[in-house]
Amino acid sequence: MKLTCLLIAAIISMAIGINANAEDRGKAYVSNQKGGVSIIDLNTLTTLSNIDAKGEEPRGIAITDNGKLMVVATRENGSVSIIDTATNEVLNQIKVGENPEFVRIKGNYAFVSYEPSSKGGPPPAPGSAEAIAADKEDEDDDKEPARIGVIDLKLGKKIREITGGPETEGIEFSKDGKQLVITNEADNTVTVHNLKTGKLLKTIKTHQYGDRPRGIKISPDGKTYLATLEYGNKFIVMNQKFKVLRAVDTGAAPYGIAYDRKGERIFVAANKAKTLEVYDAKTYEKIKDIPTGNRCWHFSFTPDDKEILLACGKSDAILVVNTEKLEVTKQIENKQLPWGIVTYPKSMGSLDAAIQSL
Repeated sequence: MKLTCLLIAAIISMAIGINANAEDRGKAYVSNQKGGVSIIDLNTLTTLSNIDAKGEEPRGIAITDNGKLMVVATRENGSVSIIDTATNEVLNQIKVGENPEFVRIKGNYAFVSYEPSSKGGPPPAPGSAEAIAADKEDEDDDKEPARIGVIDLKLGKKIREITGGPETEGIEFSKDGKQLVITNEADNTVTVHNLKTGKLLKTIKTHQYGDRPRGIKISPDGKTYLATLEYGNKFIVMNQKFKVLRAVDTGAAPYGIAYDRKGERIFVAANKAKTLEVYDAKTYEKIKDIPTGNRCWHFSFTPDDKEILLACGKSDAILVVNTEKLEVTKQIENKQLPWGIVTYPKSMGSLDAAIQSL
C-alpha cells in the first residue's frame, strides 16, 4: 500500500513538472542603448533583471538556436559581447569594427554589420540642405563601404568579412542558407551575397520605390522577401530571384518588419507614424493600424505567438500587443532607450526567426 502511494505521488509530481514546463513561455531579451540587456519573464510580462553587456550603446542582439549564447553589439567599443544566458555573464568581447549594429546568427556563426564611415545619428531628409552637404562630403571623402563581420562562436573570434554597401543595415538569410541578403541605407540598395565567400551576386536598386532600405525579412516558405523603405513609406516585395514584384504603401518611416509564423500576416513598425501595421500576406491589403509610441523600431512575437513585444525607445517602454485582438494590452516600463528585442525559445520578429520544424 505504501509503495502504491509513493508511486502515485511520483506520477503526480512528474505530471505537475511536465505541465509547469509546458506553460513556461520563456524569456525576452531587450538591448538598451542607455543600459545593458533587460530580461523579461514572458510568463508574467515583467522585467526580471538587467545584464551588463560590458560596453556602451548595445543595439543588435541575437541568440543561438540552443539558447545558450547571446550576442550583443556594443557600438562605443566596436565590439560584440558574447553572453552566457545561464549565468548572464559576459564570456568574451570580440572586436568587430566601428559602429557595429545589426546581428544575426546562423549555426555557430554570428554576422554583424558595422559601418566605418558612419557618423552616427539619423541621416538628413532627402533633398534637404543637410542631405546635399552630406552627399558632397561623401563624394569628397570617398565613402567607405560597410562590412559584415563573420564571427566563429566556437573559436571566439572574427574570421572574415563581407563587404556591403554604404551603411549596411538589415541582414537576412536565404531559405537554403547559401545566400546573405542585406539592406544598404546610404546607396539605396539591397544586395545578395554568397554566404561562404561573400561574393556579390546581385544588386537591387530601390530608389524608384523609395530610399533608405532598412528592414529585410524572408517569408516562412522562402518564396518572398520584404524590405522596408524608410524614406519611401513603403515596403517592397521580391521573389526568390529578387525581382521586385510590387511596392506596398505604409505609414511614415517603416523599419522593423516580420511575417507571422504561418506566413499569413505581415507586421511593420512605422516609426514616425507611431503605428504597428498589419497586412494580409497574400493580398497586401492593410488589416489594421495599431497605435504605438515613439521610435518603435524592432519587435518580436512571443514563442507561443499570442503577443508581440515592441521596443519603443523614446517612449521608454516595451509595448505588448495581443495578436488576436491586435491591440496594445500592456506597457512594460524601460527607461534605457530600448533598441532591439529577441526571445528564447526563438520566435518570429524583426531581428530573428522561429526555428522551423522539418
